[in-house]
Amino acid sequence: MSEFNRTEILELYKDLRVTDVRDGMDWVGLHGYGTVDHSIRPLFRTKVVGIARTARYLPFEGPVPNLTGDAYTKWVKWYYGEVCTDEWANDIEEGDFIVMDVAGVDVGILGSNNTLDHLHKGVRGYLTNGGGIRDTDEVIMQKIPVWSKFVSQGMDQTRIRYYEKDIPVAIGGVAIYPNDVVVADGDGVVVVPSKYAKEVAKYAHQELTGDKAGRRKLYEKLGWELDDTVQ
Repeated sequence: MSEFNRTEILELYKDLRVTDVRDGMDWVGLHGYGTVDHSIRPLFRTKVVGIARTARYLPFEGPVPNLTGDAYTKWVKWYYGEVCTDEWANDIEEGDFIVMDVAGVDVGILGSNNTLDHLHKGVRGYLTNGGGIRDTDEVIMQKIPVWSKFVSQGMDQTRIRYYEKDIPVAIGGVAIYPNDVVVADGDGVVVVPSKYAKEVAKYAHQELTGDKAGRRKLYEKLGWELDDTVQ
């Protein structure tokens, strides 16, 4: 694509399932690329399409201070201001899918509070290669879509530090670049390189249309009422 049009791409992909996109990738010769490892699963079943906004975090090397109580509270404030920042959150655009390489660390870098702020700014979902998410009862209740390897408890301090943003990251065996298309649902996550986005969407819609037609006939044979998935 000579010019990446976010609005156009989001519209092209809004009705596509992960399986449709996976098929579309195959149709353009990308059989072995784009499917995020099956160990990364949704926090709850939902469907999201977005544009990748990437960030990388690294394990915190220390030292960890021997502090408790009010002194620890002061140190934690410094840590969030200087070490584990979220600079990418200042750049959020409507339709962003936040892709966070957290180096597999068991840390709840996302929670019930900051994800609501990001949602307000336009974030559609999150993908991480570690824990990355905590407060999950509230996150599920608030319907914040997250795909992660596991759920975490701990806060950021002493565990992880911000490193960089808007760079290629690797999640579940897939290299993900800023502006790649991320499609996620109950079948997992598939990532489409931005330069193939329109071509993949063309064949993904071909497969979706055929699936709907075939299932609609079977619905009719079964005497079922037609729903949105077959129309």
